[in-house]
Amino acid sequence: MTMIELHDVTKDYGDSRGIFNINLSIESGEALGFVGTNGAGKTTTIRHLMGFLKPNTGTVKINTLDAWQDAAEIKRWVGYVPGEIAFPDVSTGWDFIQQQANLLQLTDLSYANELIDRLQLDPSANIKRMSKGMKQKTAIVVALMANSPILILDEPTTGLDPLMRAEFIQIIKEEKAKGKTIFMSSHMFEEIEEICDKVAMIKEGKIVTVTLVSTITSTENQHFIIEFSNEQECTRFIQEKLDSMAISNSTVSVNIENNALNDFLAILSTYQIDNITEQKHTLQEHFYHLYAGGQSYN
Repeated sequence: MTMIELHDVTKDYGDSRGIFNINLSIESGEALGFVGTNGAGKTTTIRHLMGFLKPNTGTVKINTLDAWQDAAEIKRWVGYVPGEIAFPDVSTGWDFIQQQANLLQLTDLSYANELIDRLQLDPSANIKRMSKGMKQKTAIVVALMANSPILILDEPTTGLDPLMRAEFIQIIKEEKAKGKTIFMSSHMFEEIEEICDKVAMIKEGKIVTVTLVSTITSTENQHFIIEFSNEQECTRFIQEKLDSMAISNSTVSVNIENNALNDFLAILSTYQIDNITEQKHTLQEHFYHLYAGGQSYN
């Protein structure tokens, strides 16, 4: 079942600003990462999902409901972490959590308390004096505490230290294992790789590509950096009929097809080598390649 769907969505602010002919769909239980540079249209897209903006053209649906017309109803289905957190006039983090629980008619706060524990949040702190990280943790607790089937997360780890970021990733993995549908914008490519099934890239308001994460990170080739013991060994290796390129007098970059890996290792055993390192193909590399290219998906 399709839980999130954008069909030909355009919001044109003029001067090439906005989003244009956005088409995306996310099935139940699927996690989609949404990446792009600042100003590319990520937050504008998310605000349409939340019913905060009405598109000039096109439709946005959350669990078959129209995101604009049924915005109030949709809030019951969605846990949301905004990119820019603004709290109402309440004294403490706990006051805000309780206020949001009342709006959601949520009486069991046991999961909220578990999240508070895991994220090391002090909810008794004055909300206006909280650090960026503490505010982010409070927003995460509120987004997840109602066990909503859909999570929309706009740069959710902003302000979190590395330990808390790792804990957040573990929490979201557990949410995904429960069958949640997740739409997550992030500039942290490692987070997308760990959590998401597919990734959509947006550039200048248009979708560049939608790709399975596994397709990006699993390639038919392996890339190695080889440091030879001396320049002569490096020069001799360059003469091999391999897809290689000299980086320095004693270091070579080489691409090897997976089915030729054993032959490559046999050749390598005849050389004096100081070090060999495998270079993984990452989502970040894929992102930079597409952005340098100008490819278009729509």
